[in-house]
Amino acid sequence: MSSQREKAARFRALHEGPRAFLIANAWDAGSARILAGLGFPALATSSGASAGVLGRRDGKVTRDECFAHVRLICAATDLPVSADLEKCFADSPQGAAETIRLAAETGLAGGSIEDAVGTNAGNRDKPLFDFNLAVERVAAAAEVAKKADFVLTARAETFLRGKPDLDDTIRRLQAFEKAGADVLMAPGLPDLAAVRAVCAALSRPFNFMAGIKGKSFSVAELEAAGVRRISLATSLYRAAMTGLIDAAREVKDKGTFGYLERTLATPDLNNYLG
Repeated sequence: MSSQREKAARFRALHEGPRAFLIANAWDAGSARILAGLGFPALATSSGASAGVLGRRDGKVTRDECFAHVRLICAATDLPVSADLEKCFADSPQGAAETIRLAAETGLAGGSIEDAVGTNAGNRDKPLFDFNLAVERVAAAAEVAKKADFVLTARAETFLRGKPDLDDTIRRLQAFEKAGADVLMAPGLPDLAAVRAVCAALSRPFNFMAGIKGKSFSVAELEAAGVRRISLATSLYRAAMTGLIDAAREVKDKGTFGYLERTLATPDLNNYLG
């Protein structure tokens, strides 16, 4: 298996290639191996999917549980893995930096830091960290990431948290870039015009998060808009769970097993698992 630094170097190089690349979000070791077998060049985790695996909602996983999860995915393949680290499980810059230090020790090639305060009900009126604190958190995380050769993605959560102000989103992303983030991200951008505006305002790679109905676009369209990396968030996990629910409902409600005709045979599935 490659070392963490070797994986980080490969991951960094993907952002410098001539085309945008797809990073697929796995939710366990098995899905990681299947996605690797399908030819994706890198993997990511999803906080929503990792919570779902534990029977919880997004935002309800501890840092230790997150790291236990990413270790399984990192060990499943030799691909670089970038983790969805939410707000880095801390409010303070020092706490966020410590999360990045520990994350690099798990074998991750990279990970993200958000400017969202969290999902607690008490944060509804103030869902984002104040601008200066948000920048300080990214700067502290970036300092540690640089020493660890860890590709840091800084996320502006404005459009997901009820603050759909494009100018403020760009302001935050530019500040995160200046603070040392390697990749920038703003989930939930409403259209390709917004994607183009964001990409044009940045000098470092931008990651577009596909997976939101009505706000996901083709690879060709995103590439033309300036996107360098395209992640899939919880969408593959949700697709798998949709298949589970549809199949289970068919058996329970109709007493038939038509879903079996649409599934992979066990030997075909095993080909991906090695």
